[in-house]
Amino acid sequence: MSESSASPTKPVQALIVVDMQSAFVTGDGAVPQAARVLDRTTDLITRAREAGALVVQLQNDGEPGSVDEPGTPGWRIHLPTDPDRGEKVLRKSVDDGFEETGLAELLAEAGVHALAICGVQSEMCVLATARTALELDFRVVLPHDAHATYDIPAAEGISDVVPAAMASRVAEWALGDEVEIVARAQDVDFTKPLA
Repeated sequence: MSESSASPTKPVQALIVVDMQSAFVTGDGAVPQAARVLDRTTDLITRAREAGALVVQLQNDGEPGSVDEPGTPGWRIHLPTDPDRGEKVLRKSVDDGFEETGLAELLAEAGVHALAICGVQSEMCVLATARTALELDFRVVLPHDAHATYDIPAAEGISDVVPAAMASRVAEWALGDEVEIVARAQDVDFTKPLA
């Protein structure tokens, strides 16, 4: 696994923001590190825009009755998009942000070869989206302080509660040697796509 904590990475041409929806980052149901992830994601979006990089937000369509059921307040994207800059919101109904969303085609058309991923939940949608990006030969940068998840509940006879921070770190580790993990979102640099 390529990990860096002190120096900025080579620039990426896109930022993929995973499921930063109101249900997951505000109120009592927010991930434990919601304030940090919102701050870091806002910074990433701002710097991506300034550099002319592509910004894509993924929005999960939850099952009926879930906190992210389409049309409910919790389903709404929490951080605004800027369509005038070509920013897109792609809806999905599974963990993998590439599955049946057109994300791969959108990135290819824009000339993106390297991307950063942030958002929630680390071990689910962030992990699945990053894994597919790697399989599609994108260079993937994952800023450690810009993704988060919930505590994993205790399971009788299996484990005690797994703290959210530990679950996030295990998700990073599970991506293997090809992902570039940086400690701080501020170490992610952006540039315009090639197309």
